[in-house]
Amino acid sequence: MSAREVVLSLALIEGAHLLRLVDEFGELLRARSTDDPAVRRLTPTAYPDDAEAAAAFAETTRDELLDRRRSEATTVRAALAPFDIEIDALSEKDALEPRDLVIAEDDLDAWLRTLTAIRLVIADRLGITTEDHTSDDGRGDIYDWLGYRLEVLIQAADEIDARRGR
Repeated sequence: MSAREVVLSLALIEGAHLLRLVDEFGELLRARSTDDPAVRRLTPTAYPDDAEAAAAFAETTRDELLDRRRSEATTVRAALAPFDIEIDALSEKDALEPRDLVIAEDDLDAWLRTLTAIRLVIADRLGITTEDHTSDDGRGDIYDWLGYRLEVLIQAADEIDARRGR
C-alpha cells in the first residue's frame, strides 16, 4: 500500500461480482422508488416522532442524498472497471486468479459509504437486523463478505489516519 492508495487483493470473480452489485445499487438509486423499503433505509427518517416534519425533511434532502450515493457508487465502479468481464466465460483457474484493486486514498470514504449502503440494502431485502444472523439465502454470504471487505478498508483508513497523526 502506497501513501496515496489502498491495494486490495480480490479474486477476479470477486471483483466481477462486486462490480455487478455496485451496478445493481446504481440502478436502485436511479429508480428512486420511495415505495422501496431499501431506498427508505438509505434515506432515514430525521424526525421519527413527527411524520409531517419527517416528510418535509425527506422531500428536501432525499434527492441530494441519493445523488451523492450515486456519485460515490460511480467512483467505486470506476475502480472496479478492470473486473468488468464476462463471468460465465471464465475458467475456474482464471476466476480464482488474484488481482490487485487499487483504491485512491481520496476515494476511500466513497468506498466505505457505498459498501455500507449496499449492505444496508441486502440487510433490508433479507430482514437482517443484527450482525448475528442466520440465513439460508446465499445473499447472506454476500452480506458477510461485504462486511469482511469493509473491515479491511476500515483498517486501511485507520492506518492512513494514524500516519497523518489523527
